[in-house]
Amino acid sequence: MGGKLILLVEDNSSDEELAVRALRRGAPSHEIVVARSGVEALDYLFAEGVYKGRDSERRPDLVLLDLKLPKVDGLGVLERIRADERTRLIPVVILTSSAQQDDVIRAYRLGCNSYLHKPIDFSRFVEMAHTVVSYWLEMNVVPGEGGRPA
Repeated sequence: MGGKLILLVEDNSSDEELAVRALRRGAPSHEIVVARSGVEALDYLFAEGVYKGRDSERRPDLVLLDLKLPKVDGLGVLERIRADERTRLIPVVILTSSAQQDDVIRAYRLGCNSYLHKPIDFSRFVEMAHTVVSYWLEMNVVPGEGGRPA
């Protein structure tokens, strides 16, 4: 299996470090790009701002999206992802500490593929990262891949 691209959208440096370490352990062959705000995530996805000139045809195979972000929150990012034909089908997994039912409901209404609470324990985080990556990037069938898992 070749490496896939994961976009991690996380503004908390401790959570970012934990997530990147967990993802590297669970998915060492995949590339991880980190965006630290909703605006940065959107700029990356649509090759704007500091990412102008980036190959916009190379889209993430998976977006791990926090909800509480500066400038544009995670739900705003999700809404923009689902509203654009170029990004509409990218799997988006909400990875957040929010347990608010309103957030869960809104995220699913806006089209998230999954909603997960961030584990505090590193070993549980590694286990979750491995499961998420294994499912979304290895087992899940996405459009354009001939009906086979990625």
